[in-house]
Amino acid sequence: MAPPAKKQKIEGAPRRALTRRAQDGGVRTKSEPSRRPVIDHTFSSDEEQDLPNDDSGSDTEAVALRPAASYNALLQSLGASHTTGKVQKKKKTKRRHETREDSPGDLDNDFEEDILPSEQQPEGEEQTAAGASEEDVIDPFAPVDEEDASDPFEILFANPEDNDLSQKLDALARDSWKKDEALSKALGRLSAMVPDTSSASSAYIHRGQMSLRDAHLKKRWIEPATRIQEDLSPLHNALTPIIFNYADVLFGGRTVENAAGLRQISCLHALNHIFKTRDKVLKNTAKLARDQNTGVEYRDQGFTRPKVLFLLETRQSCVRYMETITQLAEPEQQENRKRFQDTFVRPEDDFGEDRPDDFRELFSGNDDNDFRLGVKFTRKTLKFYSQFYSSDIIFASPLGLRRAMKLDDVKKADYDFLSSIELVIMDQADAMLMQNWDHVEHVFEHLNLQPKQPHGCDFSRVRKWYLDNQAKHLRQTLVFSAYLTPELNGIHSTHMRSIAGKVKLQQRHPGTPLASSTHPLRQTFTRFAARAPAADPDARFKHFTTALVPALTRPAQPGAPPVGALVFIPSYLDFVRVRNFFAGAPAAQHVSFGAVSEYTDVREVRRARSHFFDGRHAVLLYTGRAHHFRRYRIRGVRSVVMYGVPENPAFYSEIVAGFLGASINEGLVDAAEARARIMFSKWDGMALERIVGSDRVGRMLKDVEGDTFDFR
Repeated sequence: MAPPAKKQKIEGAPRRALTRRAQDGGVRTKSEPSRRPVIDHTFSSDEEQDLPNDDSGSDTEAVALRPAASYNALLQSLGASHTTGKVQKKKKTKRRHETREDSPGDLDNDFEEDILPSEQQPEGEEQTAAGASEEDVIDPFAPVDEEDASDPFEILFANPEDNDLSQKLDALARDSWKKDEALSKALGRLSAMVPDTSSASSAYIHRGQMSLRDAHLKKRWIEPATRIQEDLSPLHNALTPIIFNYADVLFGGRTVENAAGLRQISCLHALNHIFKTRDKVLKNTAKLARDQNTGVEYRDQGFTRPKVLFLLETRQSCVRYMETITQLAEPEQQENRKRFQDTFVRPEDDFGEDRPDDFRELFSGNDDNDFRLGVKFTRKTLKFYSQFYSSDIIFASPLGLRRAMKLDDVKKADYDFLSSIELVIMDQADAMLMQNWDHVEHVFEHLNLQPKQPHGCDFSRVRKWYLDNQAKHLRQTLVFSAYLTPELNGIHSTHMRSIAGKVKLQQRHPGTPLASSTHPLRQTFTRFAARAPAADPDARFKHFTTALVPALTRPAQPGAPPVGALVFIPSYLDFVRVRNFFAGAPAAQHVSFGAVSEYTDVREVRRARSHFFDGRHAVLLYTGRAHHFRRYRIRGVRSVVMYGVPENPAFYSEIVAGFLGASINEGLVDAAEARARIMFSKWDGMALERIVGSDRVGRMLKDVEGDTFDFR
């Protein structure tokens, strides 16, 4: 635990109370026994108080865009009710030019408590408008981008056609879509949907492959796009037209191999969108300054400045995205870079060859999942740790962003900085499923809401669809996951509602029930009936206790080998129910058992594994999240019972083929006697498909061929 940071007087900024939070899972040694997942079901009282809005830096922000005179009185009246005492008159001060990589205000502490409300800035600072700041001046030597009427940015954001926009919004209000399905060699199964209007067609969404150089990029991004184009695969080139046409994307084929390409495309798209928006605002501001009496109206902004939100699972993932952005943007200066390096970067771990690639990608380096970071661009500078309301991009984990919003305190709750997000990029969504999914839901529920405070907004420049509370229908959402689940399908159906349409992509699964195993293991899949998802837990428990437990609790014959049954339970709630059954039910009173969950301390895990291996425990209960975070190698497994189908298909082969195969190789069990039993209902169809294959899953979910299926 690090000591609290000392209070300091920061040059060019107000005095602030600085605190360092010591969080569970936040600072860990890199030895394997000490690695603990951050399990974030609830907040304790001390965790809820004094949470910052962002990892804000100490530098002050200047602004160049002044609201029109008619709106100054309105903004002042709105801000007056939220300030106490006399507000000091704002005045411009000369901004100190920082030539060093890090400003003098850089601090070691990870979080900084901002004691000033956003409506009451200190003397010498001016509020930052939604579009740009004083540093965002037009470079006279920069290449000039001519407006292209076919550019999706111009069609959707800059110059939308009122009638077309109205028709699409009306179709979304009626939840009316035109659908199209296709099978792409590069993308797999593709389902495209667009708002159902007279001219709607989903064909434009999947029009084949496209080079990044043809993606309506600003001229400054053409050269970086050329650099990365040669590293992209046909899959990335097929995704390019979908992403750059601003369609929502739910991609269920993310792998360690294609992750870098997805990161490059999404970062390039985000930078292209940010700079197009900024340049549009600056050019219109220059026109207004030159022709003040024309009465021309420019609607080119949102309520607040942040336009892009990256939802990532770990700090190491944030580091990878920031490295990609800096490689693409090549800024002349990077403010607060050292602070970012100190708080986000750690040496990547060497887990050994026994750990799979997806585990090493997720947990190597800094695997803390409680963070947020504001990033701001000016003409020559990339600034880390900018205030959220002054940022162009917000990087955050779902847990870190929920803490920043302070949703558990109604008086302190603040999520206005999410009101004008136009692009959400969510990577490694499958890993987020292993945490508290409610945090993800909270973030999406608070996107693009009407702000509670003005935050220096010039309402005469706000786009009309923001004022009409339709911003969520202009937002693009990109979700990358290794596989699809009902939770991700819920995001697709509920929160992906863009007028540009949406696409769901998932791979066809050939299904390999232990085809990689050197031993032909018997695998029995048993279907039980559950009328609805809500009835599934009770039906599952009843089937387990009546159909499978008797075989596990049958007294062993004298001289017989230990039972050695590993019971894999994906859900922690189901795990608690089964553990209580083995601890207190009369039917299991003669069975010794151990339990390993994500909450079990290291000492208890060692004891349970040891007792299971030497036969003192006949049954070992093992949770899905424990395997996700630890990838334990459990010895002594003679049979496997899967209480539910794991969402991650890799878990199936690692547990069944890996654990049982190791026992066969060690001579603990004969290959003919080793067996795996898997329980499933029709609500497990998506997870089951990834294991048995797309061709088999249909008949296994139907009632025409019985409810037991054997594989070898």
